[in-house]
Amino acid sequence: MQSCRFTIEGLQQLQKDCLGSNQLMSHIIVDSRIGKFTILLCADRAPVTCAYFSDLVHNGALHQSSIFRILSESNQQANDPCPIHVVQMGPNQCITGDKHAIKHEGTDLTGISHKKWTVSAARLRLGELFGSFFICMRDEPSLDHGGLRQPDGQGFAAFGQVVAGFETIERVYRRVESEEWLKDEIPIDTMSLHNPD
Repeated sequence: MQSCRFTIEGLQQLQKDCLGSNQLMSHIIVDSRIGKFTILLCADRAPVTCAYFSDLVHNGALHQSSIFRILSESNQQANDPCPIHVVQMGPNQCITGDKHAIKHEGTDLTGISHKKWTVSAARLRLGELFGSFFICMRDEPSLDHGGLRQPDGQGFAAFGQVVAGFETIERVYRRVESEEWLKDEIPIDTMSLHNPD
């Protein structure tokens, strides 16, 4: 597993060296085959997680990835104690792909709760990411620190919010299948860092 090299200082240096800007890029634009949507990065509250995903986006690691998992009430067990409604994307390689160890910025540290349209990092063990993130399609308190979705009680690291392209996400969500892991994945052509004019 790759060790952590993602810091807010590293993100600032990325902007200066590679993007020719002293201002932090504040948004990620996701361009999928169904349409585009925009994520606002909360770098002031979740700097390490935002730096991690900004680095992946800038280096093209999330180009040609996909929306590969949709969880809804229709494809989870009725007796599941913590069913969730989310859309997950990025590299679909949580077992075989690269894994990165970074600081876990839980909701107890950031104050970013898992409300509808919140964007959060998918994880394996605590602080172990693999480049994937998900969007909450309703309020999901079980994903917060102290929630029951993760056995360790540490929850997930929310780091952003969808701010445009809501209709695209809704169209994606309607592509739910009988199983949560999609047979017909939705391709993502590009992800790019952006500042609004």
